[in-house]
Amino acid sequence: MFGGEYDSASLFSGGGFMPSQATQTPDSGFSPAKNRESQALLPLTVKQISEAHQTSDDKSNFVIDGVDVNNITLVGMVTDKLEKVTDISFHLDDGTGRIEVHKWVDDAMESNAMAELQNDTYVCVHGHLKVFQGKKQVSAYSCRVVTDFNQIPYHFLECIFVHKCNKKKLGSPAPSSVTAEINTPYKTNPGTYQSPASSKAFSRPTTILSDADLQQQVLAVFDEPRSISDESGIHVDYIVDRLGVPKNKVMQAITYHVDVGNIYSTIDDDHYKSTRNG
Repeated sequence: MFGGEYDSASLFSGGGFMPSQATQTPDSGFSPAKNRESQALLPLTVKQISEAHQTSDDKSNFVIDGVDVNNITLVGMVTDKLEKVTDISFHLDDGTGRIEVHKWVDDAMESNAMAELQNDTYVCVHGHLKVFQGKKQVSAYSCRVVTDFNQIPYHFLECIFVHKCNKKKLGSPAPSSVTAEINTPYKTNPGTYQSPASSKAFSRPTTILSDADLQQQVLAVFDEPRSISDESGIHVDYIVDRLGVPKNKVMQAITYHVDVGNIYSTIDDDHYKSTRNG
């Protein structure tokens, strides 16, 4: 469906949470298989994490869909980044919720890599799910800026796939709309999927957004690689198509960003470009 990097033959390959792991019969005691399952990378949404509960026998572990969770994968937008000498922290917003992420910085090379993580950029995080002062948070051991935006809808499809496998293992029927339960923020249509540059498949759902939320989403489009590389700027209709928002609402957000100096018009009144990448 996604071609090349995302074909079905490579689904969940490379140390992630395997479907075979998701269908193992749970054991009340310790077993090597159960230990491997809890150590595997589990693709999740922030909404799923918010509903996770800790096991009664081991308060350091969480359970989601009947599976012990330790190592997780999240994909979302960076907000509220705070950089210190030894560590960085930020909130990750994936459209289903927000969660705090901490990453220790060990050397200068890693510090330079973390400098690429700026507010409003999309990032893939691998880390441990923990509780600190009563709040769930992620202690990250890997943070990578998303450069191929196919990775974003792919991550949510992966979340749905693993969720359904685990529900089947528990013997409970999956809801009629798994997407609604997972609360993925992007609508995808496998039969008509195209690249994000020309498809509504990557757009957020048609929910009512506040002005501030829409302004943030519009600005994020201008900071994407496609937008940066286009010298003539991005057409208004492209943003309307991407976000699935009425054109008058998009124009209100664009007018706001022009007024505060975040973007500027280029070849005509319908093309704009970010001042941060101008």
